[in-house]
Amino acid sequence: MDSTSLRSVADEELAAARAASSSRSARTIHGGHDRSLRETVIALVAGHELAEHESPGEATLQVLRGRVRLTAGDDVWEWEAGGHVIIPGERHALAALEDSVVLLTVVKPVP
Repeated sequence: MDSTSLRSVADEELAAARAASSSRSARTIHGGHDRSLRETVIALVAGHELAEHESPGEATLQVLRGRVRLTAGDDVWEWEAGGHVIIPGERHALAALEDSVVLLTVVKPVP
């Protein structure tokens, strides 16, 4: 059985985001492009965002640290650590209101 400490991964990715010129960092902890289930820990420094993009499949977002804003069309959700949201199947963006770490879970058809 594989296991991962989300706390440790969150610490590492947030440190990497703070050091990166893009102010973000990500690590896939399960799955990949050849799997139907993919889980990715994403860290964003406060004031930075993942610009509007398409959803690659059914997805959820769990806030592990900080506070984030998810925008999809006219809908806006703000969540802090412990929050969980189903990402709508439309273009959306994610902004860090504080230094933040999220767990993105995506299920998509395997080609």
